[in-house]
Amino acid sequence: MVLGAGPASPVSGCPEVAELEANLPCTCKVYFPDPNKLHCFQLTVTPDEGYYQGGKFQFETEVPDAYNMVPPKVRCLTRIWHPNITETGEICLSLLREHSIDGTGWAPTRTLKDVVWGLNSLFTDLLNFDDPLNIEAAEHHLRDKEDFRNKVEDYIKRYAR
Repeated sequence: MVLGAGPASPVSGCPEVAELEANLPCTCKVYFPDPNKLHCFQLTVTPDEGYYQGGKFQFETEVPDAYNMVPPKVRCLTRIWHPNITETGEICLSLLREHSIDGTGWAPTRTLKDVVWGLNSLFTDLLNFDDPLNIEAAEHHLRDKEDFRNKVEDYIKRYAR
């Protein structure tokens, strides 16, 4: 099932999922492999600007039983060359941190919509070379922006179509 599938969507009965469905960025699609398990969904982000334009990046989201006291668990399923996402799918996004020094981490007031918008923003305004998880990618960008762009484009061609 894909969010945005229309009024007959079985997930519309869940208010938070319905809110997510109504507020997706135009670059995102959400898919529920099993419509009976609303706690597991996939997100596809297709950036329309910047380094990652033209790629399709898949994320897997699992909402734990303790949600919304704890954040959902998210990993990137698409191999990517990105300073805030490792090649094995770990993600550095402050709102996914259960404990955060700067106060931007998870809070019970956050929603799945915030998670989707945050993941989408990792390809634009939240792309952060100064606080990297993939240090090698960040240093690559610092050393040679053009070669970094070439490697990103190569990864898109190989893994993100």
